[in-house]
Amino acid sequence: MKDNKNAASGLLKGAAVLSLAAIVSKLLGTLQKIPLQNIGGDGVFGIYNTVYPFYTIVITLATAGFPTVVSKFVAEQQAMGEERGKRAVLQMASIVMAVLGIIGCVLMYFGAPQLAAWIGNSHLIPALRSAAPALLFIPLSASLRGYFQGLQNMIPTAVSQVTEQGVRVAVMIALLFYLTGTGGTEAVIAGGALAGSATGGAAGLAVMLLYWRSHRKQEKRRTAGHGHREAGIPADLRPGDEPAAEAGLKADKPGADAVHNLAGGSRLGAGLLKEMLRYAIPICLASLAIPLLSLVDTFTLPRLLSSTMDGLRVMTEVGVYNRGIPLVQLVTMLASSLSVLFIPLLAEMNLRGNREGISRQTGFALRWFWLIGLASSAGLALLAGPINVMLYEDGIGTGTFAWVAWTAAPGAMVTITAALLQGLGAVRAPAVHLLAAAVLKAALNVLLVPQLGITGAAIAGIAAYTAAAALNLALLLRRAGLRPRLRDALLRPAAAALAMAAAVLLLRLAAAAVLPPGRLAALAESLLGVALGAAVFAAAALRARLVSAAELAALPRVGPKLLRLLQKLRLLR
Repeated sequence: MKDNKNAASGLLKGAAVLSLAAIVSKLLGTLQKIPLQNIGGDGVFGIYNTVYPFYTIVITLATAGFPTVVSKFVAEQQAMGEERGKRAVLQMASIVMAVLGIIGCVLMYFGAPQLAAWIGNSHLIPALRSAAPALLFIPLSASLRGYFQGLQNMIPTAVSQVTEQGVRVAVMIALLFYLTGTGGTEAVIAGGALAGSATGGAAGLAVMLLYWRSHRKQEKRRTAGHGHREAGIPADLRPGDEPAAEAGLKADKPGADAVHNLAGGSRLGAGLLKEMLRYAIPICLASLAIPLLSLVDTFTLPRLLSSTMDGLRVMTEVGVYNRGIPLVQLVTMLASSLSVLFIPLLAEMNLRGNREGISRQTGFALRWFWLIGLASSAGLALLAGPINVMLYEDGIGTGTFAWVAWTAAPGAMVTITAALLQGLGAVRAPAVHLLAAAVLKAALNVLLVPQLGITGAAIAGIAAYTAAAALNLALLLRRAGLRPRLRDALLRPAAAALAMAAAVLLLRLAAAAVLPPGRLAALAESLLGVALGAAVFAAAALRARLVSAAELAALPRVGPKLLRLLQKLRLLR
């Protein structure tokens, strides 16, 4: 029992470390876009944001499924005491990852002119070629990360992820300063920014190789000591030479036949590869759904805009369009990080047939994420002007920024509904719904961008995310047996948002009368607006009883104190 508790505790700590590393990595990856625009300008920003979704798709194709599959197979071999089996899994995964990485790098580098032609802008060629070498490093890192995760050691993955992202951002900023200082063109500067991806990937792989070297040394010392202690034990009873009956039991494990004694022949190696691909391909396809929405803009927006402007002006417009996206991504990143907490909880309830618990937890999660997403969208839209100046120095594209802000609410709902559906066993449906949303986004881009420009693309994004959220929600409500009331789901949250809007607009009027125009004034107005808007929205939500006392009290550490304070202020009974 004690061993089980220790194992569970270790697993929870590992999950916490990995989650924290993922949050730090995503935060670095999102916030680095602000200095990118400030240093390089909107043209460089547009080129970078046009290439990066394509690069993300290629990386996802190369790496999405294999870390999970490697961790699964390694964990099975670890449980069976198969040291050779663990190494066989890593060997096969590394070979596949290396081959895919080399093929992807060659195709992306030499195919850059053709890709740029398909997208409709020749300024993308240097950026595409600069991103290509990252494919030589990141896939190999993925296989090593999966190996250590299979051993329930999350530290190497966490350190590697943060190192990769940190080096990538540092190199990107250094090259931006250097290339802008030497008078490089927008295309060359954007290529330098993407070159940070290759450097970061190499740094992440170096970290994993250092951990692998240390791990191998420890294994050799342990094996040497184990062999010394086994002197005199009959060969047929030593670990690694199990009796036939025991070996037969191990072979009953899925994939065990293919993994066991890989070195014995190519037929067994082919069996392992087939088994790994059987698990990896569905995971990979599901992972493609989210970056696919960004890829729609990559292949449609430049071409649709090019009918009225030249290539560099197109990239500048794409850069302006992307100004609001990093802040929306922060909201969806927060939602993604929190949503994973519900997957194991709902899976356990579903297994036990606890329908009441499923309904309660689903309703709680939907309400909280809807309120967070609605407040974020409304706040960003209301403060689009000062935030735009604060982050990007001028107010160009503020209207589009405000439209883009409204993708935060449906984006948060897509994230939480997908997680809840996965917890209830509906794994494929969210991916299918996102694929349908991507088709809708492409169609609406074609209809709206020629008339409305980048604002049309922003409106198409709202419609696409809303459609995906609605499809997920309809299935989830049916699975969880929920029938939300219109008043609680829409009218009361809308009233809280209107109260927040009134307070923020009054603040903006006062700031315009008192503060001089400029970036510092925009900073003060943005921060005060965010603080005031959040406080008013929270107070209105509490008064409307959208959040209960029991839910607040359940928050770890701060919940009881916050509840007592709100009761003293008579905001909550």
